[in-house]
Amino acid sequence: MEEKILRFWKERDIFGKVRMLRKGGRKFVFLEGPPTANGLPHVGHVLTRCMKDVVLRFRTMIGDDVVPRIAGWDCHGLPVEIEVEKELRLNSKRDIEVFGVERFNEMCKMSVFKYEREWVKMTERTGTWLDMEHPYVTLSKEYIESVWWSLKQLWEKTWEKGGEKGRMLYKDYYVVLYCPRCGTPLSSHEVALGGYKDTADPSIHVKFRVKGEENTYFLVWTTTPWTLLSNVALAVHPDLEYLLVEQDGERYILAKSLQMLLEGSYRVLKTFKGRELEGVEYEPLYQFVKPDGRAWYVVLGDFVTETEGTGVVHIAPAFGPEDFEVAKKYKLPVIQLVDEAGRIKDEAEPFKGLYVKDADRKIVDDLQSRGLLYKVGTLVHPYPHCWRCDSPLLYYAIETWYIKMSVLRDMLVENNEKVNWYPVYFKRGRFGKFIEEAKDWALSRNRFWGTPLPVWTCPRGHHVCIGSYDELERYAGRLPDDFDPHKPKVDAVTFPCPECGETMEREPYVIDCWYDSGAAPFAQYHYPFENVELFKETFPVTFITEAVDQCRGWFYTLHAVATAIFGSHAYENVLSLGHILDEQGRKMSKSRGNVVDPNVIFRNVGADSMRWYFFVSSPPWIPKRFSERMVVETKNHFLNTLWNVYFFYVANANIDEFNPHAGEKPRVTSELDRWLLSRLSTLTKTVRREMENYMIHKAARALDEFVVDELSNWYLRRSRRRFWRNEMDEDKRSAYHTLYRTLETLTRLLAPFIPFTAEAIYQNLSKGDEKAAESIHLTDFPEPVDEEVDLDLEKSMELVIRLAASGRSARASRGVKLRHPLREAVVVAQENVLRDIAPLEEYLRDELNVKEVNYSTSPGDYLTYSVKPNLKSLGPKFKGEAKRIAEQLSKENPEKVAVSLEEKGEFTLSVDGKTFTLTREDVDVSVEAKGSYAIGEPVTYVRDGGRTTVYLLVNVEITDELRKEALAREVVRRIQAMRKEMNLDFMQKIEVAVECDPAVFREIEEHLEYIKGETLAETLTHGKGEGYSKEWVIDRVKMTITVRAK
Repeated sequence: MEEKILRFWKERDIFGKVRMLRKGGRKFVFLEGPPTANGLPHVGHVLTRCMKDVVLRFRTMIGDDVVPRIAGWDCHGLPVEIEVEKELRLNSKRDIEVFGVERFNEMCKMSVFKYEREWVKMTERTGTWLDMEHPYVTLSKEYIESVWWSLKQLWEKTWEKGGEKGRMLYKDYYVVLYCPRCGTPLSSHEVALGGYKDTADPSIHVKFRVKGEENTYFLVWTTTPWTLLSNVALAVHPDLEYLLVEQDGERYILAKSLQMLLEGSYRVLKTFKGRELEGVEYEPLYQFVKPDGRAWYVVLGDFVTETEGTGVVHIAPAFGPEDFEVAKKYKLPVIQLVDEAGRIKDEAEPFKGLYVKDADRKIVDDLQSRGLLYKVGTLVHPYPHCWRCDSPLLYYAIETWYIKMSVLRDMLVENNEKVNWYPVYFKRGRFGKFIEEAKDWALSRNRFWGTPLPVWTCPRGHHVCIGSYDELERYAGRLPDDFDPHKPKVDAVTFPCPECGETMEREPYVIDCWYDSGAAPFAQYHYPFENVELFKETFPVTFITEAVDQCRGWFYTLHAVATAIFGSHAYENVLSLGHILDEQGRKMSKSRGNVVDPNVIFRNVGADSMRWYFFVSSPPWIPKRFSERMVVETKNHFLNTLWNVYFFYVANANIDEFNPHAGEKPRVTSELDRWLLSRLSTLTKTVRREMENYMIHKAARALDEFVVDELSNWYLRRSRRRFWRNEMDEDKRSAYHTLYRTLETLTRLLAPFIPFTAEAIYQNLSKGDEKAAESIHLTDFPEPVDEEVDLDLEKSMELVIRLAASGRSARASRGVKLRHPLREAVVVAQENVLRDIAPLEEYLRDELNVKEVNYSTSPGDYLTYSVKPNLKSLGPKFKGEAKRIAEQLSKENPEKVAVSLEEKGEFTLSVDGKTFTLTREDVDVSVEAKGSYAIGEPVTYVRDGGRTTVYLLVNVEITDELRKEALAREVVRRIQAMRKEMNLDFMQKIEVAVECDPAVFREIEEHLEYIKGETLAETLTHGKGEGYSKEWVIDRVKMTITVRAK
């Protein structure tokens, strides 16, 4: 069915017609978070597509013009490079350079669209409508030029704070988190994406010998022994107290509050403040290079803590942000003994060529052999890893270009206040906390495939930032017609420095690919070179949605770029999506073998079933467990129910030749019809409201409950006989029109959610309607019919439905099947509640299969109450009085207590002259039915602000007459089962023969007309028959039933 609908949409260009239909309407601006098509799409991508589509379809149906509604492709950066490296079996940047940067980048360009066809196919197969033929791509010349323009804006913007000032785009030599495998620094948001993973590292306490002092050492703790090779200082806190202790002939200096790390007995020789140690020199552990300044002495630092370590911190400015800041303050030298691949340089001869983590063990062994270790162990702790290659990161001093985001923190927070977050707690939580501590954006990457940083530098240190290709031509002369702004061609563009005349060359970096995607709101339009007005009309974007990890990724970079360039927020509404897990709640991965191929689900179950599971299973931002079995269960529960209702209507309408578009509409007199139409309008209001607020799950659940619980399990069950009457009277026509209107409205309500099913049903329902649109997706979303809304009727029917459920549970508690008729049901409630139920009594009577429904306002006639104090509530509330209150409660009349709590919500009792008011949570009330009655679950009824409890009891006494009627119903059930096994048409007439004891058949004959009416049997005879025969045992009575189609 779904493939057929896809062909219909394509052949008729329904998507194109939808866009034309809504053109000029209120703009609803959507921005696609661009995926990279160098990997196959997975279930998580399907979820994202479906969530986008349901919102966009809804907005279209309420008349909005969704713009630009195009796809996007993220084309640059480490994700692409690493995949190509794997394909080419390259292991380092050096390998790439040998292979050739131009060839490598050409391979990257091809790789980006490797699986584009699969992505397009997946998008179409989910029913998602995005323009895949005209996407924005971040590698295009036009897109890159817009990015260059934005960087030029940052270059020209300056900041001033606390006496400091500078450009928003600046270069600095500083310590950043660096991936040695990828050979590039990473930004703070990329580090957040990669996350921290538990890693086992050496945990050593090192002895630094005080210069000129015999056997006196500073104790220092570190988990990165490789950084000791570049040590230049030790730091202490000026205000902490430190000890000089003696132990086993050696003296150690450490913080007083951390002395518990010492093993064995020791003697305290001296106590002093950290500031007294400033300037004290010590002997270096290693001296592989001569420092270009004073080194190896104690400095002061407020960052030193007494929560871990020894209170003495080793300083290696090349490998720590705090270390680097201290180095600037004290003019300490920076000794860099690690190369950009994370290997020890040749100067450190004993360890040269070793990867830093491999060098740790050798350094520990060396220090131990020299007697310079106090304690050795291992520490498992969270450690940052690369978001793309999963390698451990290093803090590493390197020259990098930054965006000064730290000066925009207040503006980032202020702009975030203008954004509606779903869920709302992300606004000031997950996202809000992150932007409050926004770090300067490490923008440049020491890589190959990306948007080139548009800054040219001369040997004298002058810089020119280029903001357009025209500007570049003004400096460098005419660019070739096929100019490619990517490396290495752009690197060949040089020009004389406008300040000194020296040759300017481009800075060798590309930029963070996250900046590319963060520039999408304007770069997709080639702004400001084209589409200036279009951009102004569509910024900020109305709606975006992606997975939760984008809080530190695309959601952040969009917000950061918009704030930095325009001083604005980038989007107005953002929906964060939870990740897809397997059925056991584990992350899906190939190694676990728990990855679900979405194409298998499409093929076996269908896209609409998958979509509906995503929408109804949980709020969008909650992680979702997923499996084919779970999707099948959703299909069976909802979609199959919807189809069954639809088939019921079609089958009966065809037999009766009912045409909803012909003749006058009947007057609605049935309470059941009035209720359904009222519920339909209330449902329409609910779905519109929830969808406008991006509460997709609430809208879907309201639809689910309506279709399954109200339309199918209640309305249709209670209305079947109206459709099966022979004559087309007013009531039957009313039932047809009511069901038709409900299905027609329901398909439009469901169209954004399950577009295939809605289209299939609509195409049939609209036959004969000359005014019908070509597709359901060219219709408007339903509006509620206010004059048909009767909230009192809805409340009353809801109570009846819940009482019916209570009655069924009462039957089940005594093992009495629903098919077995009973004499009586009794509703026990307050008078006003009984008045609400009385007009709907027939539905309750039929549903519970009882002869009559009686009412009572006297619970004691039918119920026995018992009450017990809830000490968990009484204790904290009444403290010392609780025990006496509990004793008094046990002496009170249980019925009086229970009724007061039910009707008033409280009960007042007196203890030794003091009055205490108990509420419902203070008392546990239990109820049992008297005599031959069984009681179901109590029903709480809220009306006009009041709350009361309603009880439903059934008399389970079985008379001989009731037993015979039950037998007839059991026979009906067997005949219906046989009809199904014979695959008979819904309205196929049959002949039935029953072979059994004559006495039993006489009992069956007493309900002959009932059996014939229920099974569409024209005859029911005693004895053998011709046709499909089957032996049954009903209540220990054997019989053979034969069915033959007429």
